[in-house]
Amino acid sequence: MQATALRETVDLAAYPDLIVVILGFKLRRLRALPAMLRIGRGLAAIRKNPPEGLLAEDGMLFGWNHVGFRQYWRDLPSLEAFTRSAPHSVWWQDFLKDPHGAGFWHEAYGARGIEAVYVNLPGQRLGLGMFAPRARPVGTLLSSRQRMQAHAGVEG
Repeated sequence: MQATALRETVDLAAYPDLIVVILGFKLRRLRALPAMLRIGRGLAAIRKNPPEGLLAEDGMLFGWNHVGFRQYWRDLPSLEAFTRSAPHSVWWQDFLKDPHGAGFWHEAYGARGIEAVYVNLPGQRLGLGMFAPRARPVGTLLSSRQRMQAHAGVEG
């Protein structure tokens, strides 16, 4: 006799502004390995002391040189507060100055919009970039909030 599969769902009523972020870090050169290790230590510290609004996080492996993380945030203001404060803001500014041969990308999904950014990944098509045309992150596409609003058809 075959057992019936347990089928469940989730009740997201308490999370109307939920944001799901998928982050990827890809080694493009061997010298990127120390940068990846620094990111790993930073994420471990975040797991020990989660920032306000981070509901959950898990990791994934896209390939031998490409790791990823999925984060669930209560809302966009919580995610923005985290990204604009240390340690994230310090790491981000350092990474933009010198990516050490690594590429980084993130995609954010929410009930009120969707957005993505890809850094130091020329010619590589990942995630939403596999089908959507690339654009420079300037003007109304500069920040996550602006991209989500633009892609949802919302006036800034």
